[in-house]
Amino acid sequence: MFYRRKIILALLQLLGGELEKIRIQKLLFLYSQKKIKSEYDFIPYKYGCYSYSAKADLVTMVNKGILMLNDNIYIKNNPTDFIKVLKLEDKKILEEIVKLYGKMSNNSLIKHTYINYPYYATKSQITENILDAEQLLKVNNHKMQTNETILFTIGYEGISLENYLNKLVRNDVKLLVDVRKNSLSMKFGFSKSLLKKYCENLGINYIHIPEVGINSDQRQELNSQKDYDELFEKYKKTTLVETNSYQGTIIDLLKKHGRIALTCFEADVCQCHRKPLAEAIAKFPTFDYKVKHL
Repeated sequence: MFYRRKIILALLQLLGGELEKIRIQKLLFLYSQKKIKSEYDFIPYKYGCYSYSAKADLVTMVNKGILMLNDNIYIKNNPTDFIKVLKLEDKKILEEIVKLYGKMSNNSLIKHTYINYPYYATKSQITENILDAEQLLKVNNHKMQTNETILFTIGYEGISLENYLNKLVRNDVKLLVDVRKNSLSMKFGFSKSLLKKYCENLGINYIHIPEVGINSDQRQELNSQKDYDELFEKYKKTTLVETNSYQGTIIDLLKKHGRIALTCFEADVCQCHRKPLAEAIAKFPTFDYKVKHL
């Protein structure tokens, strides 16, 4: 079993084996804030801090019979003492979280996270019901406020879905343009249908333009930067020449949405075709905007 799932099960165990959906997200979030590198990352969502990855693990554990779900309550359905299998430091943090917040009401728990971590309340649909005017102002101050038009690029290699989405939110990206030839991914959350869903849940539009991508068979045996550079030189002379209309479409989308991001896999922009694609788009006579690689 993944260690991160043991964290969830130990949390449930410390709280008597049962925990409501909304509480488990908030308590896991507070636990994550105590760690340098947490098992779960979070995004600002319609009820505050939320982890898609934690939700996916909860669903998996229900399907495996490790947990039961009764209405909105998760129930531990495994006799293992998961507290004993945790690292000592993690056990201490969980026990501290339970001691401080375990008996808080749902509203108090939500309010606590909104006040102390206002960024994570920026997408909430219930802030006006929870916070006073001063507290609302602090939340609003964490929202990106700019009208500057920018063409971003972003890769998802080596980061969690939540960290990736946070980059989009923090930069106020309005539209994600998926420029992968193949939009399937073994990495959680990054296949087309899920990525579209998760973006739209945050108010970010999604579109897939595979025509400007590179076939996977051309991406074999890339062992050095020289190999990548040779691939991209070929890409510039073929695909980029043949897809002027699609590049023009991207410019139209940029004009319409103001802040869009081209996305592919690689973390290093110098090893991804999104860089020469962005450079080709920036050479259009109608392009008069910034390009920024996230």
